[in-house]
Amino acid sequence: MSGRQHRFVPNAGAADLLLIRHGETQAAVRGESFPLVDGQGDPSLLPIGEEQARRVAERLKIEPIKAIYVTKMVRTHQTAAPLARDLGIEPRIDPDLHEVFLGDWDGGEYRFRAAERDPAYIRARDRQEWGEIPGAETTAELQARVKRGLQRIAAAHPDQLVAVVVHGGVVAASLAIATGSPAFAFNGADNGSISRLVVHGDHMTLRGFNDVSHL
Repeated sequence: MSGRQHRFVPNAGAADLLLIRHGETQAAVRGESFPLVDGQGDPSLLPIGEEQARRVAERLKIEPIKAIYVTKMVRTHQTAAPLARDLGIEPRIDPDLHEVFLGDWDGGEYRFRAAERDPAYIRARDRQEWGEIPGAETTAELQARVKRGLQRIAAAHPDQLVAVVVHGGVVAASLAIATGSPAFAFNGADNGSISRLVVHGDHMTLRGFNDVSHL
């Protein structure tokens, strides 16, 4: 007899979610807002972002993915498009997985405030609280809706592999929920990166973060 080392296998009924951050988007221009969707900036992908999307598709097209989810933002649709085409799957929109609502700083202004180290940005970073930004949603509000969205997708796809194209703030919120880490611990996922989360009801297991080997 011999005993092999344990290999991770998701629990029966769990969904295996590949969280893909969208490709790189247009640069912000001071004094000009991105197009808005429900008050949130909606920039489209740059050519480099489109290339990142193609590389994501090349990486994942051989995987047994059963569904693809996107958000209301065009950048997630554009990122998902090559993979959806290769797999012949129509992406579905989840209403809870859109990016952090940045209030007065949405539409591109956040990028400038962060670069200038605006005091509200510093407070948000140090306290790990999005609500420090004027008019923004709170970290608790973000995490509540992200958890709701992830659990809804998982419940719809037991024992299946699912691609979920989302945003950097959503990746961070998802993994913080799963691990109990500080809220901003996973901020900074790269454009086109893949993280992996196994979800079964209230139980979430982190299996990978910021995989960019395909890029």
